[in-house]
Amino acid sequence: MSLQIYEHLVVGALQCNCYLVGDPQTLDAIVIDPGDDPLDILAAAAKHSLQIKAIVATHAHFDHVLGAALLRARTGAPFHLHEGDITLLHWMGRSMEYFLGIEGPEAPEVDHKLGDGDQLSAGSVALEVLHTPGHSPGSISLYSADEMVFSGDTLFAESIGRTDLPGGDQQQELDSITQRLFPLGDLPVYPGHGPSTTIGHEKLYNPFLTGR
Repeated sequence: MSLQIYEHLVVGALQCNCYLVGDPQTLDAIVIDPGDDPLDILAAAAKHSLQIKAIVATHAHFDHVLGAALLRARTGAPFHLHEGDITLLHWMGRSMEYFLGIEGPEAPEVDHKLGDGDQLSAGSVALEVLHTPGHSPGSISLYSADEMVFSGDTLFAESIGRTDLPGGDQQQELDSITQRLFPLGDLPVYPGHGPSTTIGHEKLYNPFLTGR
Protein backbone atom coordinates (compact mmCIF):
# COMPACT_ATOMS: atom_id res chain seq x y z
CA MET A 1 0.00 0.00 0.00
CA SER A 2 1.41 3.41 -0.99
CA LEU A 3 1.44 6.43 1.27
CA GLN A 4 -1.09 9.06 0.21
CA ILE A 5 -0.85 12.81 0.73
CA TYR A 6 -4.39 13.84 1.57
CA GLU A 7 -3.82 17.52 2.22
CA HIS A 8 -1.04 20.07 1.98
CA LEU A 9 -1.92 23.08 4.10
CA VAL A 10 0.10 26.27 4.46
CA VAL A 11 -0.28 27.35 8.07
CA GLY A 12 0.80 30.07 10.46
CA ALA A 13 2.50 33.43 10.17
CA LEU A 14 5.65 31.90 8.66
CA GLN A 15 3.76 29.86 6.04
CA CYS A 16 4.75 26.38 7.16
CA ASN A 17 3.83 23.41 5.00
CA CYS A 18 1.71 20.97 6.98
CA TYR A 19 0.99 17.58 5.42
CA LEU A 20 -1.73 15.04 6.22
CA VAL A 21 -0.56 11.66 4.97
CA GLY A 22 -1.70 8.12 5.51
CA ASP A 23 -3.15 4.81 4.43
CA PRO A 24 -5.95 5.10 1.84
CA GLN A 25 -7.40 1.76 2.91
CA THR A 26 -7.70 2.30 6.68
CA LEU A 27 -7.80 6.14 6.57
CA ASP A 28 -5.29 6.25 9.41
CA ALA A 29 -3.22 9.42 9.11
CA ILE A 30 -0.11 11.23 10.32
CA VAL A 31 0.13 15.02 10.64
CA ILE A 32 3.55 16.33 9.65
CA ASP A 33 4.57 19.79 10.94
CA PRO A 34 1.41 21.18 12.59
CA GLY A 35 2.80 24.71 12.52
CA ASP A 36 -0.45 26.48 13.46
CA ASP A 37 -4.13 26.68 12.51
CA PRO A 38 -5.01 23.36 14.18
CA LEU A 39 -8.73 23.78 13.52
CA ASP A 40 -8.01 23.94 9.78
CA ILE A 41 -5.95 20.76 10.10
CA LEU A 42 -8.78 19.03 11.94
CA ALA A 43 -11.26 20.19 9.30
CA ALA A 44 -9.07 18.81 6.54
CA ALA A 45 -8.84 15.48 8.34
CA ALA A 46 -12.63 15.39 8.77
CA LYS A 47 -13.16 16.16 5.08
CA HIS A 48 -11.31 12.95 4.21
CA SER A 49 -12.69 10.96 7.18
CA LEU A 50 -9.14 10.50 8.47
CA GLN A 51 -8.25 9.18 11.90
CA ILE A 52 -5.13 11.00 13.10
CA LYS A 53 -2.85 8.42 14.70
CA ALA A 54 0.36 10.43 15.07
CA ILE A 55 1.56 14.03 15.10
CA VAL A 56 5.19 14.73 14.22
CA ALA A 57 7.35 17.83 13.84
CA THR A 58 10.46 17.74 11.67
CA HIS A 59 12.07 20.09 14.21
CA ALA A 60 11.13 22.22 17.20
CA HIS A 61 10.99 25.77 15.82
CA PHE A 62 7.68 27.36 16.80
CA ASP A 63 6.41 27.66 13.23
CA HIS A 64 6.36 23.85 13.01
CA VAL A 65 4.81 22.96 16.38
CA LEU A 66 2.24 25.62 17.37
CA GLY A 67 -0.75 23.45 16.45
CA ALA A 68 0.54 20.28 18.11
CA ALA A 69 -0.96 20.79 21.58
CA LEU A 70 -4.53 21.31 20.41
CA LEU A 71 -4.33 18.48 17.87
CA ARG A 72 -2.99 16.18 20.56
CA ALA A 73 -5.80 17.19 22.94
CA ARG A 74 -8.58 16.80 20.36
CA THR A 75 -7.43 13.53 18.77
CA GLY A 76 -5.52 11.73 21.51
CA ALA A 77 -2.73 11.13 19.00
CA PRO A 78 0.82 11.22 20.41
CA PHE A 79 3.22 14.01 19.51
CA HIS A 80 6.63 12.91 18.22
CA LEU A 81 9.86 14.94 18.12
CA HIS A 82 13.50 14.00 17.77
CA GLU A 83 15.26 13.86 21.11
CA GLY A 84 17.90 16.31 19.88
CA ASP A 85 15.36 19.15 19.72
CA ILE A 86 13.75 18.79 23.16
CA THR A 87 15.81 21.66 24.60
CA LEU A 88 14.99 23.84 21.60
CA LEU A 89 11.28 23.12 22.02
CA HIS A 90 11.28 24.75 25.45
CA TRP A 91 12.66 27.95 23.88
CA MET A 92 9.45 28.20 21.83
CA GLY A 93 7.78 31.00 23.79
CA ARG A 94 10.89 33.18 23.86
CA SER A 95 11.56 32.62 20.17
CA MET A 96 8.03 33.73 19.25
CA GLU A 97 8.51 36.89 21.25
CA TYR A 98 11.82 37.51 19.49
CA PHE A 99 10.57 36.85 15.93
CA LEU A 100 6.93 37.95 16.10
CA GLY A 101 6.83 40.29 19.08
CA ILE A 102 4.13 38.24 20.82
CA GLU A 103 4.24 35.99 23.83
CA GLY A 104 4.11 32.34 22.89
CA PRO A 105 2.23 29.50 24.59
CA GLU A 106 3.79 26.71 26.60
CA ALA A 107 5.57 24.08 24.56
CA PRO A 108 3.49 21.00 23.66
CA GLU A 109 4.17 17.83 25.59
CA VAL A 110 6.27 15.28 23.70
CA ASP A 111 4.93 11.73 23.96
CA HIS A 112 7.69 9.99 22.00
CA LYS A 113 11.29 11.10 21.51
CA LEU A 114 12.39 9.95 18.08
CA GLY A 115 15.76 8.59 17.00
CA ASP A 116 17.29 7.83 13.63
CA GLY A 117 15.69 4.79 12.03
CA ASP A 118 12.46 4.93 14.03
CA GLN A 119 9.20 4.46 12.15
CA LEU A 120 5.84 6.19 12.35
CA SER A 121 2.97 3.99 11.15
CA ALA A 122 -0.52 4.70 9.90
CA GLY A 123 -2.34 1.53 8.94
CA SER A 124 -0.11 -0.42 6.57
CA VAL A 125 2.12 2.53 5.57
CA ALA A 126 5.07 3.95 7.45
CA LEU A 127 7.51 6.86 7.50
CA GLU A 128 11.13 6.25 8.46
CA VAL A 129 12.91 8.86 10.56
CA LEU A 130 16.16 10.13 9.03
CA HIS A 131 18.17 12.31 11.40
CA THR A 132 19.25 15.26 9.23
CA PRO A 133 20.73 17.83 11.65
CA GLY A 134 22.05 21.23 10.67
CA HIS A 135 19.02 23.50 10.68
CA SER A 136 18.63 22.38 14.28
CA PRO A 137 20.29 19.60 16.30
CA GLY A 138 17.24 17.35 16.11
CA SER A 139 16.03 18.09 12.59
CA ILE A 140 14.64 15.05 10.82
CA SER A 141 13.39 14.10 7.40
CA LEU A 142 10.62 11.53 6.95
CA TYR A 143 11.09 8.91 4.26
CA SER A 144 8.41 6.79 2.63
CA ALA A 145 10.40 3.97 1.04
CA ASP A 146 11.03 4.56 -2.67
CA GLU A 147 8.12 7.05 -2.81
CA MET A 148 8.89 10.47 -1.31
CA VAL A 149 10.67 12.36 1.45
CA PHE A 150 9.45 15.16 3.71
CA SER A 151 12.56 17.24 4.32
CA GLY A 152 11.38 19.77 6.90
CA ASP A 153 13.67 22.81 6.84
CA THR A 154 16.74 20.82 5.81
CA LEU A 155 16.28 21.01 2.04
CA PHE A 156 14.17 23.46 0.05
CA ALA A 157 13.59 23.95 -3.67
CA GLU A 158 16.94 25.41 -4.81
CA SER A 159 17.82 26.40 -1.25
CA ILE A 160 18.57 25.02 2.21
CA GLY A 161 17.32 25.87 5.69
CA ARG A 162 18.97 28.69 7.58
CA THR A 163 21.67 27.70 10.03
CA ASP A 164 22.18 30.96 11.95
CA LEU A 165 19.67 30.06 14.68
CA PRO A 166 20.64 28.40 17.99
CA GLY A 167 22.04 24.93 17.33
CA GLY A 168 22.42 25.48 13.59
CA ASP A 169 25.47 24.22 11.69
CA GLN A 170 25.78 24.75 7.94
CA GLN A 171 28.39 22.08 7.27
CA GLN A 172 26.32 19.59 9.23
CA GLU A 173 23.27 20.53 7.15
CA LEU A 174 25.12 20.11 3.86
CA ASP A 175 26.38 16.72 5.04
CA SER A 176 22.84 15.72 6.01
CA ILE A 177 21.59 16.51 2.53
CA THR A 178 24.43 14.90 0.58
CA GLN A 179 24.90 11.87 2.83
CA ARG A 180 21.33 11.13 3.96
CA LEU A 181 18.95 12.58 1.33
CA PHE A 182 20.82 12.40 -1.98
CA PRO A 183 21.40 8.61 -1.69
CA LEU A 184 17.63 8.06 -1.56
CA GLY A 185 17.44 8.49 -5.34
CA ASP A 186 15.45 10.89 -7.50
CA LEU A 187 12.41 11.10 -5.21
CA PRO A 188 9.86 13.90 -4.79
CA VAL A 189 10.79 16.18 -1.89
CA TYR A 190 8.14 17.93 0.18
CA PRO A 191 9.82 20.64 2.28
CA GLY A 192 8.73 22.59 5.35
CA HIS A 193 8.28 25.81 3.34
CA GLY A 194 7.79 26.62 -0.32
CA PRO A 195 7.17 24.40 -3.34
CA SER A 196 7.99 20.73 -3.73
CA THR A 197 11.03 19.60 -5.68
CA THR A 198 13.00 16.43 -6.41
CA ILE A 199 16.35 15.08 -5.31
CA GLY A 200 17.51 15.06 -8.93
CA HIS A 201 16.60 18.69 -9.46
CA GLU A 202 18.43 19.78 -6.31
CA LYS A 203 21.57 17.91 -7.31
CA LEU A 204 21.64 19.84 -10.57
CA TYR A 205 20.31 23.28 -9.67
CA ASN A 206 20.58 23.98 -5.95
CA PRO A 207 23.33 26.63 -5.69
CA PHE A 208 24.32 25.40 -2.23
CA LEU A 209 24.76 21.83 -3.44
CA THR A 210 25.89 21.70 -7.06
CA GLY A 211 29.16 19.85 -7.42
CA ARG A 212 28.75 17.90 -4.18
